[in-house]
Amino acid sequence: MTAGDGQPGDPPARASRVLKLGLEGLGPGLITGAADDDPSGIATYSQAGAQFGPNMLWTVVFTYPLMVAVQVISARVGRVTGKGLAANLSGVLPQSVVVTLALLLFVANTINIGADVAAMGAAAQLLSGWPAIPFTLAAAAISLGLQVFVPYHRYVHYLKWSTLVLFAYVGVVFSVHIDWAEVATRIVMPKVDFSSKWVTMVVAVFGTTISPYLFFWQTSEEVEDMELKGQRDLKHTDRQAARRELRRMNVDTFTGMAISNLIGFFIILTTAVTLFQSGATNIQTSAQAAEALRPVAGSLAFLLFSIGIVGTGFLAMPVLAGSAGYAMAEAFGLPKGLEKQPAEAKTFYGVIVAAMVIATGAIFMPLDPIKMLFWTAVINGVISVPIMAAMMILARRHRQMGIYVADAWQGILGWAATLAMGLAVAAMFVFS
Repeated sequence: MTAGDGQPGDPPARASRVLKLGLEGLGPGLITGAADDDPSGIATYSQAGAQFGPNMLWTVVFTYPLMVAVQVISARVGRVTGKGLAANLSGVLPQSVVVTLALLLFVANTINIGADVAAMGAAAQLLSGWPAIPFTLAAAAISLGLQVFVPYHRYVHYLKWSTLVLFAYVGVVFSVHIDWAEVATRIVMPKVDFSSKWVTMVVAVFGTTISPYLFFWQTSEEVEDMELKGQRDLKHTDRQAARRELRRMNVDTFTGMAISNLIGFFIILTTAVTLFQSGATNIQTSAQAAEALRPVAGSLAFLLFSIGIVGTGFLAMPVLAGSAGYAMAEAFGLPKGLEKQPAEAKTFYGVIVAAMVIATGAIFMPLDPIKMLFWTAVINGVISVPIMAAMMILARRHRQMGIYVADAWQGILGWAATLAMGLAVAAMFVFS
């Protein structure tokens, strides 16, 4: 056989094995981080770069350690207790509060899914020239079918591999000219004006980066992963094995959140050095950002940006719908899980189907997608602060966490993230 025939020693074969092993070593953290860069998140990052140039790059650098702390705690709660986040929150908050938070999460996630699926259709229309509606309906149907009919142990592999589409945004950077010295300067010393528009954008970036649905998803997927492997929760596992699992979760989460914020960084950077510099600052959707890139940065940048919108939509929709399903089912103490058959977890799958159907139906209504995303940000901001505060209390309670309470660095950064989100929410109401 020739070198191109794929012998085990060939460089392409070795690279493929390394990539496969690397992905298999990662899981809920990787998927959670990647799902954070959904089409509505891409729209927010694009607006940040187009309107403020490189002066918004600091936001994704600043939020990285805060995001890591919150998501590590989410993962830790699931793996230590063997329960999802809503079930654990019931031990800290009144049941009525947990149910209310789950309902608000369902509303916010449904709006977000609607915005994402509409953005996917618009991006597909840009790529093909065909009408957006058929693409939108097909994308929603495919995603819903995978969630309902494909077991978790198979579905998780699709989610892992779909994270690779995010690197389209890394490719965009290499298709445009960048003054890296200026970039480094603006990360450390951004130009700040504290105007209403500037504060609102900072709040939007914070809100799209640290979102409640990510907390619920990663906690529940740690439980799914544990049950799939036939493992016990860490409180009933020997300490050496538990320490290995905690290290695995930390690496998984650090990696997933790094990818999330790195891609957000590249989206802001790409739109900053192209759209901002050319004066194309009135960008409201991710599809508009892709279309505006074509005359400024060329067809390659447009192509990669558009492909990324479609790919990230397929990645984010099950996370948004699934996290709502977990929250609602756990709030009422009902069966849940992507590994279960629909008949075994009717409420869980019913919430997923309802979220997808309502979100898809919303594209036929005369709704302003920007206002939809604004209200999503409002709802997420309102519910994130009590959820994060309750999580921080929960993570230090020996009664629920045993000897595996949150580490000191997780507590410090987790409370810092809670404070930052609280201030962001206050600013959102003051400047809205």
